[in-house]
Amino acid sequence: MKSLMGRGGTSGSPEFLQLTQELWPKDPGEHTRSGNRPGAVWKPEEARAQRKVGCGKRVSGHGSASQSQGLRAGEMAKCLLTSSLSVRTKLLQTGVSLYNTSHGFHEEEVKKILEQFPGGSIDLLKKQNGIGILTLNNPNKMNAFSGVMMLQLLERVIELENWTEGKGLIIHGAKNTFCSGSDLNAVKALSTPESGVALSMFMQNTLTRFMRLPLISVALVQGWAMGGGAELTTACDFRLMTEESVIRFVHKEMGIVPSWGGTSRLVEIIGSRQALKVLSGTLKLDSKEALNIGLTDEVLQPSDETTALEQAQEWLEKFVSGPPQVIRGLKKSVCSARELYIEEALQNERDVLETLWGGPANLEAIAKKGKHTK
Repeated sequence: MKSLMGRGGTSGSPEFLQLTQELWPKDPGEHTRSGNRPGAVWKPEEARAQRKVGCGKRVSGHGSASQSQGLRAGEMAKCLLTSSLSVRTKLLQTGVSLYNTSHGFHEEEVKKILEQFPGGSIDLLKKQNGIGILTLNNPNKMNAFSGVMMLQLLERVIELENWTEGKGLIIHGAKNTFCSGSDLNAVKALSTPESGVALSMFMQNTLTRFMRLPLISVALVQGWAMGGGAELTTACDFRLMTEESVIRFVHKEMGIVPSWGGTSRLVEIIGSRQALKVLSGTLKLDSKEALNIGLTDEVLQPSDETTALEQAQEWLEKFVSGPPQVIRGLKKSVCSARELYIEEALQNERDVLETLWGGPANLEAIAKKGKHTK
């Protein structure tokens, strides 16, 4: 069981502070009960209502004061945990930003800065079979992310969030190269720690929303995937590499750490020990080594761009065959199981099931009577 102080939020996080403020609303005109934190106002009617609704049984008059205080503390912890679960569930919903002004993140200001660094594009092709092709197109700089490309990636993610017919997505780079990270022109201009953190939050938000898309995603790695490009591959559900391709997290050599969410995702994919080796050793992971440690799922033989993309589509089609609502439901269930507490993940399963049970795909499968077993 994840703790309240774990991935769900810390005592200093905006979500936690908001929850505590709801439970202890400040109002100088009301009576302040002794024993609570300074400035807090105890509202007995609301407290009783909270306990009756589901924050634990009311404490009876029997037992010692310390026992009563312990029970009240337990009830309050349960209330905070339940509320925190609800916050996390809302964050997992498609189209919800990871950060806002309460986190000190001002998205529009970051966008204005990124607009100053043009070059390249992020191209999206949505096919009739429900598979999208997302192309990093800046071949003169090994498909490095310019500021404008970072903005366009968020725009494409929002477009994909609203693509209800979509089932799968392949992301690749133009001209046989995946992505060499960030364009150094933009990096040099964003030289202060504040600018670096703002860019980090922007890309963490974009790639987390990308990861939560109700589409089964594949990174097709040809040539080099370095720095931010390596981090981008970890936001996909699967990774395919051509024989000559290389994934390398070069952040240590740049005097920084991965800051687009790459460390957290890499640990989840290959484990903490292997991740530490990969990051601290700035290892050049060729297709054979990446397959050996579980970073890639399969190695494709053809090296030319067109053939590799065709093979990647054939590979993905095995997993996205079927009605879009079922494929999307499966992806949502897996995302919730990965990111939520067990109670909330189970609730999400029921919510998804409710949209599918008795639906066209379900009724058609029942009518076929077990053909899926043959």
